[in-house]
Amino acid sequence: MSTQIDIEERLSHLIRTVDDLSDVVARQEREIAVLTRQVMRLTERAEADAEGSVTLTDQRPPHW
Repeated sequence: MSTQIDIEERLSHLIRTVDDLSDVVARQEREIAVLTRQVMRLTERAEADAEGSVTLTDQRPPHW
């Protein structure tokens, strides 16, 4: 049977675990936001580059 002290210790560990997990989730949220912005910029750049270029299927191989 658990004593009051055992329950308080377990509760303390659970609170610390929840706080640690909350920190991890917050950090991951920031990282996801940064990565999302990077992907958007790369996609925009790729689309801009593709607008003025000739597709590879329209080009003759260099050895011809």
